[in-house]
Amino acid sequence: MPEDASVNDTHTAQPETDAERRRRRARFLRELAEARELRDRVQPRRAKVARLRHAMRMRTFRW
Repeated sequence: MPEDASVNDTHTAQPETDAERRRRRARFLRELAEARELRDRVQPRRAKVARLRHAMRMRTFRW
């Protein structure tokens, strides 16, 4: 009987799992952006160099 319940739970819990994954991902991305902002404030020269490198990578990227 518990096996039947777990099978039903996986089907009903799937959208909830996706929503939870999206929430976790959104929280991770917010924290990552916050960490980048903090690093930019603490090390402005390194942040500027990183921005320039990123811009150069984006300019030279080919589709």
